[in-house]
Amino acid sequence: MRDGDALHNNPQVSRQALEDVHEALFGWCLTRCDFEHAVAEDLLQQTYVEVLSGRARYDSRSALKTFLFAVAQNLARSRVRRLAVRLRLLRTYAVADAAPAAAPAGGPAGEQARIWQAVASLPARQRDMTELVFCRDLSIREASAVMGVSIGTGRAHYERAKKALAEKLAGLKE
Repeated sequence: MRDGDALHNNPQVSRQALEDVHEALFGWCLTRCDFEHAVAEDLLQQTYVEVLSGRARYDSRSALKTFLFAVAQNLARSRVRRLAVRLRLLRTYAVADAAPAAAPAGGPAGEQARIWQAVASLPARQRDMTELVFCRDLSIREASAVMGVSIGTGRAHYERAKKALAEKLAGLKE
């Protein structure tokens, strides 16, 4: 770490290290926010605020990438909880004639669409484990730490996801 590169409130984290994982972290934030860029940017910014302010302290027990993914995951969970409360309030007190929003149309075509559709159909933990390992280049151990589960549980989710995807995509090569 160069002189002056360390963060004031998190001395074991360098600016360069944050820049190195920025793209992968943004990709993870995108998936936590259903690919809504503005929301993912807010989540990423909030993750950096937590780290820069020292509210989330890196202690070198895991890789920095794993730590940052876990901070983003926890912030995303907090966001979902807040949204759930708002949704319950809306359902309780909303006007009965409010029309639901239309689902966005379109998306990638062909084989890639089938693959992502199969991944999306997995249970949440299996889907998250699959994304962390295959798309975000984390080990099963690191992905388990991000998800807050033991390595054994992480391996079980990973193996179940691979088996389910193999079954769902068996006809894709034909």
